[in-house]
Amino acid sequence: MAYTTIKAFAEDEFIEQKSRFIGYIAPTDSEQAAMEFINCIKARHKDATHNVFAYSLKNGARRCSDDGEPSGTAGAPVLDVILKEGLTDVAVVVTRYFGGILLGAGGLVRAYSHGAKLAVNAAERTEMTECAILHLTMAYNWYAQVQRVLPRYNAQLQASDFTAEVSLTVLIRVERAQPFIKELTELSAATIKIEQENIVFASIA
Repeated sequence: MAYTTIKAFAEDEFIEQKSRFIGYIAPTDSEQAAMEFINCIKARHKDATHNVFAYSLKNGARRCSDDGEPSGTAGAPVLDVILKEGLTDVAVVVTRYFGGILLGAGGLVRAYSHGAKLAVNAAERTEMTECAILHLTMAYNWYAQVQRVLPRYNAQLQASDFTAEVSLTVLIRVERAQPFIKELTELSAATIKIEQENIVFASIA
């Protein structure tokens, strides 16, 4: 399983019929994180006419708000942009400062869609894949050999501890975990102890 999200917060803006639209996007991995981001933008623009938002999470949670705009003209178009762009674990807020000219329902849909798209385009995307966290414990004489094996599986060393033995925490894509474990087990005649701690999503090639 894999999904596409963004690396970091981004923003962009435009003017439409004297109304100022500011699009914001941020990576969010939970509804709590999404609402914290949304509330942060609302606090920043508490004098704005509208702070429309939408989010989509990998657990299937989706939500959008028109924030006072006519029903279906703001939040739903923002969510539609997120979904059409294939993004997950993101929240988008489009802030509007009313410029005195009514845009009509169609104009609002286009404006909020454009604000969301500008924010999406300003962000750098990244693919998140299922990865295993492995804990390796070994005698010191195996350390150099393990270091040579890691790059072949593009396994990332997360932590190391050098005490009576060497302990390594390694992040590796799920589909590479068993071949990696098999190679180290055969290499060391099973003297390297390998335990899988859990499965996480991470950006790793």
